[in-house]
Amino acid sequence: MHIIKELRKKRGISQTEFAQEIGVSLRTIQLYERRDANIPNKNLRKIAEFFEMTIPELYIHEFHDPTDSYGKKKPYAKHGSVFYPLDQGKLLAMSPLVLMEQQKEYITRVKAGVFSQNAFQTGFVLDSMDDELHMAFEVTGDSMNDGTINSIPNKAIVLGVEMDITDFAKKEGLLNKSYVLVCKDRIICKLIIGYSEKGNAVQCGNLNQSPEYQDFELPLEDILQIFKIARRQI
Repeated sequence: MHIIKELRKKRGISQTEFAQEIGVSLRTIQLYERRDANIPNKNLRKIAEFFEMTIPELYIHEFHDPTDSYGKKKPYAKHGSVFYPLDQGKLLAMSPLVLMEQQKEYITRVKAGVFSQNAFQTGFVLDSMDDELHMAFEVTGDSMNDGTINSIPNKAIVLGVEMDITDFAKKEGLLNKSYVLVCKDRIICKLIIGYSEKGNAVQCGNLNQSPEYQDFELPLEDILQIFKIARRQI
């Protein structure tokens, strides 16, 4: 990424010093500073943290770098999100964010059929883009926190891609995955572990196996929106 070189120079740090900070070789840093560099996520996170940024912020700086003369595809907006084409075929999605305190307002807007005008946005790097609505949500509670790599703990931010609610009655391969469910009275993050054709309901489960978190059945008629989780920030 060309912006890494520019940020490093602004800090007055040599490539050798920067390589030591990140924990890689000098040759690796030289490769990373090329515009078409393919940087592993773990090292990209170290680089972003070194410059006191998030990974999406680093990509935004790369995209808008005025010193970069090579052509970039223009960003485009869809369903309230802005997508920035990046190198290696990736996309930076800047999507509306629903914080804990905004859940009731968001539900009211969904019921009224009014698109969310949320001023808050957050960024996720994607390998590809779905055509559906992208929304980011702040998760409440620890029912999806089991301490594993798949955990979605309290206050985590997840990027959801909207699905057709009726898909659960038609398609296979959708179960035992994590979803954000926008219900008539709350927004929850759950595993969907089953579908009842008789009750036209999904069975919701938890990653956290503590007795306080119990599985339950949720009628589809009580769900306003379902989002499959595409990315998460912890």
